[in-house]
Amino acid sequence: MKKLLRYTFLLVFSLNVHSQSGTAVNYMDIARMKSVLYSKITDNGSKVIYTLSNPADPFKDNKDPEILLYVLDVVSGKSALYATLENLRNLLIHPSQSSLLFITKRNDEKRNAIYELPLAGGEAKKLVEFDTDIQNFDISPDGKKIAFVAREPKKKEEKKLPYQPEIFEEELINSSGYVMDLTALKPEKINLAGCFQSIKWSPDGLKLAANITPTSLVDDFYMKQKIAIINSATLSLLTEINPNAKLNSFTWCPDNQKLAVLAGIDINDPTPGCIFIADASTGKSENLFPAFAGKFENVNWFDSKNLYFSASEGVYSTLGKIKFPEKTLTTILEKGSVVFDNFTISKNETISFTGNSATHSSELFILNPNTKQPKRLTFSNPDLEKKVFGKQDVFEYKSKDGLLLQGILIYPVAFDKTKKYPLITVVHGGPEAHNSNGWLTRYSMPGQIAAANGYVVFYPNYRGSTGRGVEFTKSSQGDPAGKEFDDVVDGIDKLIESGFVEKTKVGVTGGSYGGYATAWFSTKYSERFAAGVMFVGISNQISSWGTSDIPNEHYYVHFRKHIWEDYDFMLKRSPIYYIDNAKTPLLIMAGKNDPRVDPRQSVELYRHLKTRTQTPVRLVLYPGEGHGNEKSTARYDFCVRMMNWFDVYLKGDGGKMPERDIE
Repeated sequence: MKKLLRYTFLLVFSLNVHSQSGTAVNYMDIARMKSVLYSKITDNGSKVIYTLSNPADPFKDNKDPEILLYVLDVVSGKSALYATLENLRNLLIHPSQSSLLFITKRNDEKRNAIYELPLAGGEAKKLVEFDTDIQNFDISPDGKKIAFVAREPKKKEEKKLPYQPEIFEEELINSSGYVMDLTALKPEKINLAGCFQSIKWSPDGLKLAANITPTSLVDDFYMKQKIAIINSATLSLLTEINPNAKLNSFTWCPDNQKLAVLAGIDINDPTPGCIFIADASTGKSENLFPAFAGKFENVNWFDSKNLYFSASEGVYSTLGKIKFPEKTLTTILEKGSVVFDNFTISKNETISFTGNSATHSSELFILNPNTKQPKRLTFSNPDLEKKVFGKQDVFEYKSKDGLLLQGILIYPVAFDKTKKYPLITVVHGGPEAHNSNGWLTRYSMPGQIAAANGYVVFYPNYRGSTGRGVEFTKSSQGDPAGKEFDDVVDGIDKLIESGFVEKTKVGVTGGSYGGYATAWFSTKYSERFAAGVMFVGISNQISSWGTSDIPNEHYYVHFRKHIWEDYDFMLKRSPIYYIDNAKTPLLIMAGKNDPRVDPRQSVELYRHLKTRTQTPVRLVLYPGEGHGNEKSTARYDFCVRMMNWFDVYLKGDGGKMPERDIE
């Protein structure tokens, strides 16, 4: 126990109170778990509009969740359901504050369109449609015009043959920006080269800002975004803001002279987590806090002198504001109370946001002016309130080379410090991502399901993770599967030394880059891991590069060199190189239509293991799924298979693989 204290297990704050009565979390709790996706507070702060994800029954329909649109009265705390849609996005409040605007596709319609729904309630009516899907939009401050982004209509050509092949990356169709007067309903195209991603009006309606990429390729979206400032009357270009780095989002200042931009510090920054203030006339920008030891996640102007922000700092979230012209930063909501995503602010400085904690998924919160603690407004999963949870702690430790690292631990329900437990290590993807001290149980993250079944669950934030400043996030570059994954093993060693983890019963899972880690640990470090569950992961860095849709991103923010500059290095950082060492029973799962990590990466690893070893291995492919499962039955199937695999090889005595079919 002395060693346990030595490695600093920091307790989570008041929202992490685990119940001592009721049943534990199970598969169906996760399969039907609802989550608040987005919130928007009205200008007067009296109402909050929010959307709720409602999963389909996995035993009836393998489909995406439906989206429920609610309006909540802040005074009474009561919510009214306004619409139920299969898809809903880009939710805005009309400048008149009398209606809601959003994009959806209803009934048997072929294309997404913009709909309007009275804030007082009623039926949603189509406001704007186009020849192709409308991807996103913004309404002018006077409510008279809509600016939107949509794919350019495809020219109809007479085909001489009944069959036409697909010419890879030569049939790209860009999206363009359009402006439409709502009285005339005739869209006018903005004639700028490139592919429009999103568009926003300036507060005075005289300008538009649009982020544009050279083409519609995903790699360009990640690495080559620029912001065009456009005259809204002539639709001509005024200037450009070029971050020369990854770009997250931007928002106009009420003074119409500048924008707050979330972007990377340079082209090698893996994440767009710095706040820049950009001049709308010259395009020049200033990084406000280049040495910030965290990651800025969202920004919203209250007025021209106050910019509110949310940030990740380590495993926690913070909320604060920056005062101009002093450019001073003040924290409003201290880290530790809740982990939150997006926020909006009313004219009386009331803030609405979505947040999660160790015992609940994303819910709606409100923070009133001059109060220190947010108030939770929704309880979307009442059954979860009665559940028994494994205790969740922050775990700090040092790597072998002395770097301070953080992770999250979830203990088994009814944990007994005198016993030893099997451990499941969950490695996050990216690697430019991190685990926050919030809700960590999803279809592919065992969390509380594993805790209910007697496992310790470890979520390491290895070097290269976000939330700890640019230098830390860059620290893994050029060394794939090197010190970054050694950090994970160092954390496992600390847990084994603490006395409650069984050394011979350590498992690992993760998706994407976490899937790469799982394959690496199941081959290179096979003697350390008794079971692995790899999801949409990389097995061969050479062939992966050639089949990925983000080769430039890999070069700039991951490898820092081209694969052809050092084939030997890339091969030796590939799990297939260590197949002869592989003794870890491995369950491999992947989306059959994954554009990011080609499913053949999974097939390649399976083929090597199946041909060259006697190691138990199974490959599961999900038709129609991409880089992660979206549909209800596919998610449920994944969750059950994952836990069955761990139960056999971590809790059981191994041997025969779990049954192929699940109940």
